[in-house]
Amino acid sequence: MFKPHVIGVAGGSGSGKTHFALELQKSLGEENCLILYQDNYYIDQSAKFDGDGGSVNFDHPSSLDFSLLAQGLRILRTGQSIHIPIYDFKTHTRKKETLVTPPKKVVLVDGILILHSDEVRAELDEAVFFDTPEELRFQRRLRRDVHERGRTPEGVKKQFELQVRPMHNQFVEPSKNHAHTIIKDLGEYSSALKAFHQRLAERFHL
Repeated sequence: MFKPHVIGVAGGSGSGKTHFALELQKSLGEENCLILYQDNYYIDQSAKFDGDGGSVNFDHPSSLDFSLLAQGLRILRTGQSIHIPIYDFKTHTRKKETLVTPPKKVVLVDGILILHSDEVRAELDEAVFFDTPEELRFQRRLRRDVHERGRTPEGVKKQFELQVRPMHNQFVEPSKNHAHTIIKDLGEYSSALKAFHQRLAERFHL
């Protein structure tokens, strides 16, 4: 039985981390690489949600179930499948159904706050942090939230100014100190992607 190699892929919202994780998974093969998304582990916010750009702070560590994420990583290490929760961003509830996922040789954990969490960090073999300028992060988040999550540009901007920016400065940016690798993302990180692919492919004979 193989032991999964767990890599945390962190950075601010819109930093490029998710695209990097998807490209690395694609290069290694989905049969060899699993991505766990922090976004799946939000706690139910429906009782507190008061509108687009409202008071619910999705960028604060208290909005996430890090214990469940860390537990899932521990289970994957034993060779067992896990039940990944599904968070519905339209109703702000956790769906009843889950994603049943078996362990794979490489497990990527994607999220802005995963390096802030002691519990999750303890389950990582290595960690990557995407250090990306704020303006680029905002533009990417704006496109994503409007096109993929049905948000309004005004709500996205308000949320960024009131929550995303201060939470990034308070929690996300300091967590960079826990990263083994820091990638400066200005829209181009092919050399880093190639290096990660080569190292992991050699290690697991992919």
